[in-house]
Amino acid sequence: MRMNRPTLAAALATVILLSGCQKQEEQAAPAFPPSAVAVFTTASETLPITNELPGRITATRVAEVRPRVSGIVVERVFQQGTKVKEGDVLYRIDPAPFQVQVEKAEATLRRAEAVRLQAEQKAARQEALKKANVVAAQQFDDASALLAAAAADVAIAQAGLAAAKLDLQYANVTAPISGQIGRALITEGALVSANSSENLATIQQLDPLYADFTQSATDLIRLRKALEDGKMLSGEQVAEVQLILDDGTPYEHKGKLLFSEAAVDATTGQVTLRGEFPNPDGDLLPGMYVRVLVQQGVEKDAITVPQQAVQRNNAGQSQVYVVTADKKVEFRNVTLGRTVGTRWQVTTGLKPGEKVIVEGFQKIGPGAPVEPTDWDPNAKPAAEAAQTTAAAEEKPAEATK
Repeated sequence: MRMNRPTLAAALATVILLSGCQKQEEQAAPAFPPSAVAVFTTASETLPITNELPGRITATRVAEVRPRVSGIVVERVFQQGTKVKEGDVLYRIDPAPFQVQVEKAEATLRRAEAVRLQAEQKAARQEALKKANVVAAQQFDDASALLAAAAADVAIAQAGLAAAKLDLQYANVTAPISGQIGRALITEGALVSANSSENLATIQQLDPLYADFTQSATDLIRLRKALEDGKMLSGEQVAEVQLILDDGTPYEHKGKLLFSEAAVDATTGQVTLRGEFPNPDGDLLPGMYVRVLVQQGVEKDAITVPQQAVQRNNAGQSQVYVVTADKKVEFRNVTLGRTVGTRWQVTTGLKPGEKVIVEGFQKIGPGAPVEPTDWDPNAKPAAEAAQTTAAAEEKPAEATK
């Protein structure tokens, strides 16, 4: 069907009119504004090198109570599980045999002293006779020798008496150290021997206590290499050692690092370190499992970002969004180091002064324009703030009803 010229002209005019209206609508449509994002500005800082290591609590001093003489135990003096002081009597061994030995040694000493007195008198007479040239020199020499032998017998008797008194003293088994004593391992009536390996009880000093913990030898070598290269500062002057108990709560008293072993355990490749901690309230007990936070250095020029700023792709690669100078989003792969509180240390991928997006990921992508504002760690997230505002608006409405 052929269209006449008036109809064709009317159709062309309609198409031109519609095209012009569409262009005007496109020109009138407003562009989307840049998305608002909260950013964290990176900066160089000095971070303590704090490692969390596994360890166990041990007593600073442990003493096994053993008898020093043989005999029958007639009394247990201490209360099990209580604190004792050095020198406190713990057990009493039957003292009668040792008292008899003391009396016997005293009698032996008195006899030796009498023999010495007799020898002294004889030697004095022989000396007087020798001066008068009445007696031969040989008799004087014999008297002097007898006196010396009598004096030696007295010394032997004195030593025997001292040994007998010492055995009598050892009949009272005393505490070798101060600390907390455990359970009694023998009862009254038991025969104990000074030559056996029998243990009567165990005393442990619980204040202060040691925490023995281990660290990989590789980590220690890496730390020392970084110190030598000047990447870290020595943390010896500001080192802190803190315990984290098995339930995750920090122990209220901080300790000090005493030493680290000079050798590596051949079976585990670990180096043992020891810290000392006060235990005034008895909260720590030997054998408890703990984690130890130990500062081993200070890292210079470190960069950290809030943990929520870090994203991960399907391959597990850590990534962050960075706002460029022209306020556009740039995708950046980063390498993470240690956690510092609620932040990640970034070892590679960021420089000081860059703006990392912390909030507002929903409407952005690489190259998208954004409007950055400084991130406030104490501010509520947008969704939570919106819920709070909505709840506040609902309350007046309910009151009106």
